[in-house]
Amino acid sequence: MSTSSNRPARLNRALLALIGLLLQAAGGYAVAAHGGRVPWVETGDRLVPGTAVPPTWVLVVIVIAAIVLGLLCLRWLALQRNRLPRPVSWELATPDTAGTTTLASSVAADAVATEVENYPEVGSVSAVLSGPGSAPELYLVVSAAAGADITALRRRILGEALPRLRAALGVAVIPVTMEFELVDERIALR
Repeated sequence: MSTSSNRPARLNRALLALIGLLLQAAGGYAVAAHGGRVPWVETGDRLVPGTAVPPTWVLVVIVIAAIVLGLLCLRWLALQRNRLPRPVSWELATPDTAGTTTLASSVAADAVATEVENYPEVGSVSAVLSGPGSAPELYLVVSAAAGADITALRRRILGEALPRLRAALGVAVIPVTMEFELVDERIALR
């Protein structure tokens, strides 16, 4: 898998690590302040000075900040749903040909998905073929029965479906990223 294909996962890890560190620091500070370890904080002091209602503009700023934070969280969740790269269109031509052929990568990816779906113990497959025509990358999400032999299934995909795709596209190597989702065997796969 190329380093650019999994940017959301790296960003997610970095943001979650940063948020975790900030929460740990805030929690540690609160525990230290409560235990009297922070010299500038008295253990009996109030959290906020006074009990008066803050000015209206403060409440408006808090509401706007909460709305912006909520929208950012919704955007983040929406990005998690689309974790596979977008399909691309390729122009297939060689210097000695008179014309070009445009092929949507989804056509080749759908053929691989259909082939893998016909394997026993496989329910559904989503496939995305991305990258330039000279160096495509295949992303597969395979739903299989919980009792399926994932190693054998992976070998079969790499030994049967992938060589057909390489031959069809005329490339020597296609990097593959596979994700397996195991479903309960009691639920019919088809």
